[in-house]
Amino acid sequence: MESGSRSVNYSSVSEWNDKKVRRLRDSLVAEEPLQIRLGKRPLSVTMRTPGDDFELAAGFLFSEGIIHSPKDVAEVRFGNGSGSARNVVDVELKHRKTLNLRQTKRNFLANSSCGLCGKAYIDGCRLQGIKRPNPRFRLDPEILCGFPQTLRSAQVLFSRTGAIHAAALFDASGKLIAIREDVGRHNAVDKLIGWALLQGRIPLADCALLASGRGGFEIIQKSLLAGVPLLASVSAASDLAVQLARQCGLTLVGFLRGRRFVCYCGEERLGLDPSPES
Repeated sequence: MESGSRSVNYSSVSEWNDKKVRRLRDSLVAEEPLQIRLGKRPLSVTMRTPGDDFELAAGFLFSEGIIHSPKDVAEVRFGNGSGSARNVVDVELKHRKTLNLRQTKRNFLANSSCGLCGKAYIDGCRLQGIKRPNPRFRLDPEILCGFPQTLRSAQVLFSRTGAIHAAALFDASGKLIAIREDVGRHNAVDKLIGWALLQGRIPLADCALLASGRGGFEIIQKSLLAGVPLLASVSAASDLAVQLARQCGLTLVGFLRGRRFVCYCGEERLGLDPSPES
């Protein structure tokens, strides 16, 4: 195994192609643990692709309801200021606060492919204070259908490794605002939301979010907390995710591929007038 950038490593592999075998140098997406701490207090460990780690930490803390704006953060640094501790991010808050451990307590390791598997209490999943997103946001379905190709063209790490998730923000004209990639789909969304938080752009009232993978409950919850009015994914949504989206007024789109998609709820933002169910 050879080292590349912190996000990509290289390995020698054997390729079988129509009875022909050859050795290749293949790119592999990096996956390393990141510990997020409040001061010196361990809060969570997630498997992630190195890069945009401060945004990941900020997005995670925002999604957990621990911070609400950049003004809550005094400093974000690696491993108590040590340049070598790149797998530890320390976040210092401006005002000390008592954490609701029942809501924020996770097992020590939360797998990057499942944002809920580390939750210690299921009732901590439904965070309080979610506001209904911008009801005036509108998006042309033709523009929506162009999102996946734009995302794919902007996925630098995916083009090299073929094994990484992405989350992207678009405006109503279809312009790509920001994109983040990570081996974990929840981490990709947290990085994107963390970027928006640190840039002072939350709530994202005039943006649509496109996520790779399925539209799960926690992805919907993160989007709602960030004020996103429309969330689309290239795969299906879960039943609990659809319930939450309907309850909170989010436009939820799934199976966004080519010139077809499914809208689970919030059709008015897309100007849809569906015929009665067959």
